[in-house]
Amino acid sequence: MTSESERPTFTHRPARHGLIGPFSGRQLLAGAIAVLVIAVLGVVVTTPLGNTANQPDLIDPLATPFVIGEAPAQGLQAGQQAPELTIDQGNGNSSALQDLDGNPVTLAELRGKVVWINFFASWCPPCQQETPILRTLADTYRDRGLEVVGISVQETTSADVKAYADRYRLRYTIGFDGSGDVLREYRVFALPTQFFIDPNGVIQQVVSGPVDEQGARALIESILPGPVAANSPSPSGS
Repeated sequence: MTSESERPTFTHRPARHGLIGPFSGRQLLAGAIAVLVIAVLGVVVTTPLGNTANQPDLIDPLATPFVIGEAPAQGLQAGQQAPELTIDQGNGNSSALQDLDGNPVTLAELRGKVVWINFFASWCPPCQQETPILRTLADTYRDRGLEVVGISVQETTSADVKAYADRYRLRYTIGFDGSGDVLREYRVFALPTQFFIDPNGVIQQVVSGPVDEQGARALIESILPGPVAANSPSPSGS
């Protein structure tokens, strides 16, 4: 017979139950933190890059820009004079940016108008998405002094851009920056990028990303010169 002292000690530990089902509080906390981190990263990745002036919110909240390079330490800012649209020919010589028909495009010739410069590429999805907005606003405000200038970049040939313009029936000016000189001069790092320039050639707004139509309308209205008031008769009636 087995003696009392040789019997194994009996111990009983209650089964451990998780806070919710089989999961402990620590596991649930770790899971919640992981979900929060993923949500924050999602917001960072999908949030548009924004603008550089305290003006109406122009960014389309449902679209994001296509990043093509590293953001410069110091980009062009509202209040600066807009650089001329020139192409470096080498040996210290330069020439004007040309449109799809070979005609020069210069800001000097557009002085006195509000100019909306839009850097884009025909293969860029957010650029394609906002093209109808540019077309609509260019047609709406042309007679009031708005000049939209699209500048195509990172394209193989101007013929590709012309096919894109014909397909979407774009009537505004489009320049072909095949060399990327204007792109670099304006320190563009995402497509599309917008520069809104007043009649004196001064940048009023820089937007790195697709525009929202309502915000763009509000900004254009704020930059365009107001209607000239009719001369009121003098109190004497003379």
